[in-house]
Amino acid sequence: MKAFLNLIRWPNLLIIILTMVLMRYAVIEPLLSKIDVILLHGSGEATRMTLQFPLFQFILLVAATLLITAAGYVINDYFDIRTDLINRGEVIVGTKISRRKAMMWHTIFNITGVGAGFYISWRAGYFWLGTLYLIVSGLLYFYSASYKRQFLVGNLMVALLTALVPLLVVFYEWPALYRYYMLNAVTLPDFNLIFYWVGGFAVFAFLLTLSREIIKDIEDFEGDKAHGRNTVPVVTGIRGARIIAASINIIITALLFIVWYFAINDRITVIYLILLIALPLLYVVYQLLINRNSEQLHIASRYMKLVMFTGILYSLVVKAILTWNLF
Repeated sequence: MKAFLNLIRWPNLLIIILTMVLMRYAVIEPLLSKIDVILLHGSGEATRMTLQFPLFQFILLVAATLLITAAGYVINDYFDIRTDLINRGEVIVGTKISRRKAMMWHTIFNITGVGAGFYISWRAGYFWLGTLYLIVSGLLYFYSASYKRQFLVGNLMVALLTALVPLLVVFYEWPALYRYYMLNAVTLPDFNLIFYWVGGFAVFAFLLTLSREIIKDIEDFEGDKAHGRNTVPVVTGIRGARIIAASINIIITALLFIVWYFAINDRITVIYLILLIALPLLYVVYQLLINRNSEQLHIASRYMKLVMFTGILYSLVVKAILTWNLF
């Protein structure tokens, strides 16, 4: 059981659950509660908007996302046996779990995840949205088989798919909102605000993941070079890859404060950004540019994961600010 849980990267799956739940209940729901709407069959007084995507379907949405992601992790380990032996000295597929069972689980996860994706898309009234899960399933397979061996292609793909996780919540909530308020409201409310906020989290996730993927490639340099992979550090050299990852972190930090200054501009957020996001990111920049110790590089990678976690938890700050009007 432990080997199986490690194979599907259970901590990462928990992060996906947390991200989707917080996007729905800590960002979208409180934002909707700030939008007044007059219902056709109501008292004529303005009421607050509420979530319209059914809870059961949201649970299926999360489950479908988890299944497709787990399938991606399984096939990644399946194709990475030789490089992982060099980089980490041990593997799960081929030792603790047979290659045949790994492929079996990959197939089960994909079929179930894609099926659930089509079902919730059909229930949402947009059956074609289910093709998104089919496409992601295919991309994760080809990422492991080919794309991750190409310069920057694999890094960008993982970053894009990570950014898709928070966006999925709004992709499925929006049709339900539109359908309900189109039929029941005097005038259709403006939903753009929820796209802006969730989109901000998605951009943050994209850039953080891109930086962390490059750092991980630096850690895996020996195995990737031995097997002819054209990763960023193999092509640009380790120093070049360190500079690229550090530059991305500096860009993230600058963008966060620019957005804060022009869009939010409250004291709670700036304190949160400085202590829990900016300082850890700048520490990683220091480790990348100054320190050459491989152990410190691994610590830097962990700090990136920590920043991703604190970035997600900022949604709780958003909920508090919106709930108690702390702007």
